[in-house]
Amino acid sequence: MSTREQPSPSDPDDDRPRPGKAAGRPRGGTVPPQSRTGEDGRTADGDGDPPSSVGRLAATVERLRRQVTAAHAAADGRALVELAKGVLVERLKCSPAEAARQLSALAGQAGLSQLELAADVVNEAARDRLTEAACDFVERAASPAREEVSGTSLAVRLRTAESASLAADDTQAVAESLLEHALAPLGATAVAVWTVGPDGSLTLAGHAGFATGEAGRWRYVPPGVATAARQALAERRTVWFPSFPRAGVPSIGHQHTRGGRVVVPAGTGGRIHGVLEICWPHALAPQPPRIERQVEALAELCAHTLETCSPNGAGHATAGSAPPSGLGELVDLADGLYDPALVLLPCVDAEGVLTDFRIYHTNSCFVDPAGRPRSAVEGVLLLEAYPMAAGDSDLFEKVERVHATGEPFRARRMPLTALVDQVPLKAVADVSISRHGGSVLLIWRIEDEMARLASLLQHAQRLGRIGGFEENTVTGDITWNSQLFTLYGLPPAAAPIPLRELAGHAHPDDSVTIGRFLRTLTHHRRPASSSFRLQRPDGVTRHIRVVAEPVLDAEDRLLAVRGAYQDISAQHWTEVALAATRDQLAHTEQQSAERDRLALQLQHAIMPPTRAPIDVPGLQVAVRYRPAESDSLVGGDWYDAVVLPSRQVLLCVGDVAGHGIQAATSMVVLRNALRGLAVTGASPAQLLSWLNTVAHHLTEHVTATAVCGLYDPATRVLRWARAGHLPPVLVRGRQATALPLLGGLLLGAVGEAMCEEGELLLREGDVLLMYTDGLVERRDRSVHESLAHLLTTARVSAPSVEQLLEHVLTHSRADTDDDTCVIGIQVV
Repeated sequence: MSTREQPSPSDPDDDRPRPGKAAGRPRGGTVPPQSRTGEDGRTADGDGDPPSSVGRLAATVERLRRQVTAAHAAADGRALVELAKGVLVERLKCSPAEAARQLSALAGQAGLSQLELAADVVNEAARDRLTEAACDFVERAASPAREEVSGTSLAVRLRTAESASLAADDTQAVAESLLEHALAPLGATAVAVWTVGPDGSLTLAGHAGFATGEAGRWRYVPPGVATAARQALAERRTVWFPSFPRAGVPSIGHQHTRGGRVVVPAGTGGRIHGVLEICWPHALAPQPPRIERQVEALAELCAHTLETCSPNGAGHATAGSAPPSGLGELVDLADGLYDPALVLLPCVDAEGVLTDFRIYHTNSCFVDPAGRPRSAVEGVLLLEAYPMAAGDSDLFEKVERVHATGEPFRARRMPLTALVDQVPLKAVADVSISRHGGSVLLIWRIEDEMARLASLLQHAQRLGRIGGFEENTVTGDITWNSQLFTLYGLPPAAAPIPLRELAGHAHPDDSVTIGRFLRTLTHHRRPASSSFRLQRPDGVTRHIRVVAEPVLDAEDRLLAVRGAYQDISAQHWTEVALAATRDQLAHTEQQSAERDRLALQLQHAIMPPTRAPIDVPGLQVAVRYRPAESDSLVGGDWYDAVVLPSRQVLLCVGDVAGHGIQAATSMVVLRNALRGLAVTGASPAQLLSWLNTVAHHLTEHVTATAVCGLYDPATRVLRWARAGHLPPVLVRGRQATALPLLGGLLLGAVGEAMCEEGELLLREGDVLLMYTDGLVERRDRSVHESLAHLLTTARVSAPSVEQLLEHVLTHSRADTDDDTCVIGIQVV
């Protein structure tokens, strides 16, 4: 077809997108001039000034640039028309000239340009992803007219981009063509094509729309560096970034491009050759499926180019296809390995989709988990030979990923499952998968039972810090395992130390112990063990335990000695620390017992469990003191009953907070202070007020409760007061009641405190009980419930007040293991 038959780039009837006009830039260029220059050399802001030499030169450069762009567009269009003519030659079985006439006639009848008709012909013949993208756009158009124009324009753009990609000799030209023909009409301003290296690195193979300096800075991205292209490569899917600055990952032009991006893996036949990255100057809204399909179609164009230009590119295995070139070197490599290895070739269907891998070769060390020979596995598809590879172990997914991305995979103790007569046989293996060109090398080392037990023993020795040895007494050969060299602090290449030189590496004080050990082992030929301090070359001393046994022949002659060393330094120092702690604990317990014994002696000296009767006419007085069951809980309960010089009887009980020697000494202070204050003849309320001053100012933060009474035998009147203590109990006949709860704060709480005072006229036969909380207190009951039980217990008829106190103590339900004081008086 001549040039006259081809639509001119400037033809107004041709509705093709003009690359230079649509993109607003010449082919391959992105830097706009500072000022626009007209055809006559005048600048846009010159206002008729005479043209300068620089202006004329700029106008010439601009005109030549537009001509080059138009020439490129015309060449791309001619390539698409020539491709359509080839389709007609094959379908109509005609000559090229006849195909050209047919194409021209059909375009005239359809009212289309030859370029648009050529795109339709190629779409109909190809039926590939580009065709799907164009047809999908047509189906989603809003109106028939828009469907005809927009769909045809899209088909022309995609097929023009494809023609330019096929005609390009490098990836840089492909990137420029994609931006001009297909992406600029979508609003994109820049594109980058990355190629994936065997080590997972990314290399910028082509770019358009970025500054030259920016492309130079991003020429190479090492493996493992997180970028937008790396994310798409790792996830093996298209990643859309509506606003790329918010993504938080770097990439080419990320400091200058503030809009959206899309990153698409570019692969064919299940293998990813690179990544296509497209940039927009504005934020991206959710894209319709037609745009997504068009972007994926462009990525597939890049994949074909990368596969063709890549030095490691290789074909895919199909039925009856020859093996790719360079496979012999991989086979030789597999045969040189001492581990089982399989060479796998990818198998793709007619649409280029990866379906399986064919086992092309197995090396001589190959061991099948199911026990099959090599001949039964070679030439078979991987999923046919090992259908469970798609199961729990995900072996097939790992192989597929390595083939797609090129990143090697290694795993220890990976489960493998093979079917033997439909019975799953499980095995554990160390697996290594790597890609070599278009093939995959799969290596596994199946762990047998002996190897597993040996590995388990090795780990047990490492964790237990145990090193084994064997010494041949006939030849002198000594065998140590690696852990024993570590215990001795020697390098693995050092010579093992014989048993006869063991004393030279131990502490001098342990020489006798080592000599006894060696005599028992070599002379008496019996198993022996010993502990010693090993002095290592690095100056560290370790506590070692050695256990060994002799190896005898049939005539009881010593052939060898085998045994093990164990580092017991941690155990030794733990035992030393435990012994020191035990001694310290025993000393502390002894001191605590001594303090408790002294406190108990002090308490019993002041308040014996019983005391001699008080000689008071018309009054019987009885006291009881019950100490705590545990000696460590010596408390501060106290009582006092004494006849004052005024012939009144002082009755009081109290309880100092706390236990131990401090509580006992505080009790002595308060008891003696109250006695001294009582001789003044003051009232009970005044006595407790003064006692509060003593507790608050003259002791070390002592707090206590107390109840105090003065009984006048002549009038049988009892005056009493309380300071935070439980009220006394009056037993009259068969009734027992608690006296009123008079006001009074516990002793020592505040500097000054006043107590209420009450009076009680006692009758003949009345019994009055004063007690501490150890008589009634329970952990699971309230004080009111416990006091009610005391009143019930005290109603019993007793011959004497002594027996009544015994009855009350016997039937007490207190469970706090606290000491208890009780005073009882009976009017007779």
